[in-house]
Amino acid sequence: MATVTFENTTRIYPKSKRRAVDRLNLEIADGEFLVLVGPSGCGKTTSLRMLAGLEEVDEGTIRIDGKDVVNLPPRSRDIAMVFQNYALYPHMSVAENMGFALKIARVGKPEIRARVQEAAKILDLEDYLDRRPGQLSGGQRQRVAMGRAIVRQPRVFLMDEPLSNLDAKLRVATRSQIAALQRRLGVTTVYVTHDQVEAMTMGDRVAVMRDGVLQQCDTPRTLFDSPVNAFVAGFIGSPAMNLLEGRIAEAGVDIGEAVFPLARELATRAGGPGTVVTVGLRPESVSIAAPLETAPTLRAVVNVVEELGAEAYLYTQLAKHADRSLTAGSDLIARIEPGSGPPIGNEVRLRIKDGTMLLFDAESGLRIT
Repeated sequence: MATVTFENTTRIYPKSKRRAVDRLNLEIADGEFLVLVGPSGCGKTTSLRMLAGLEEVDEGTIRIDGKDVVNLPPRSRDIAMVFQNYALYPHMSVAENMGFALKIARVGKPEIRARVQEAAKILDLEDYLDRRPGQLSGGQRQRVAMGRAIVRQPRVFLMDEPLSNLDAKLRVATRSQIAALQRRLGVTTVYVTHDQVEAMTMGDRVAVMRDGVLQQCDTPRTLFDSPVNAFVAGFIGSPAMNLLEGRIAEAGVDIGEAVFPLARELATRAGGPGTVVTVGLRPESVSIAAPLETAPTLRAVVNVVEELGAEAYLYTQLAKHADRSLTAGSDLIARIEPGSGPPIGNEVRLRIKDGTMLLFDAESGLRIT
């Protein structure tokens, strides 16, 4: 068990002017499951590899249990890493793969056998110990890679997109197994993924990165309800948050062809009447208006109806207006009751649930609270 601390940690690749990781400051508690998430190229894997000792640290420090490990070789950091491609030796059995690191460390055969058996029991691999990796399914190979990490009894687990090679159904099942296993073992874990659904369902906290810069680190619920900027708001959530341009008016915020109520204090903080802002709306905050709805609504044309069984989503495009160009043609997603979707091509009126709009500065992207 261990704490992990990044202090102004920076990585600049040779011949690159942009920082791959730019002054990362992050504290990971003992036994915590922290997920690094973000789009491709955001620096999450580089951050993990710096912690593992596989990438140089150009500026700042990394501490494990308060000890600076920047100049320590990977083998001296007492960590175990699970790679995206599993990195199993094809000529070795499952048991040999799981115990190989212990063998290199000159651990006695009885202890290796005991640790491998214990890990195999935890991961339900007892019947596969004599098989080769080529005789296993993708999910089983992933569990062998996990077992190889577990037998080392490290202070920190590092996982670099370990589920990306699995099919969708197996990913859902395996991510819950990994989360449950981590809580059972209580080992500090740093997990990298580009899948925000995976991040939200697995992590105690989730750190969102963009272009090498940490945007926000908090619990999944807080990230969803209180994003600090428009990027986090649009990245977290499935489907993504609707982000529309609006203009502050006397009585609220002007979106499309209607003015929606807004607290006076929030309107003032946004800059007052005439100020252009970004309006954030979760799909569950948008619904089809009743025929005699008197509240402000948006006219939109139905492009796609996505039926998912227990829920459905309406993908629309806001209608064009003669004198208003801010939102014309913008996409808007609404959550609707299953089986209630109108025909594609129809025009609908959409209402916004009171008190659910988030406002962001149009230039900086920062949330206006």
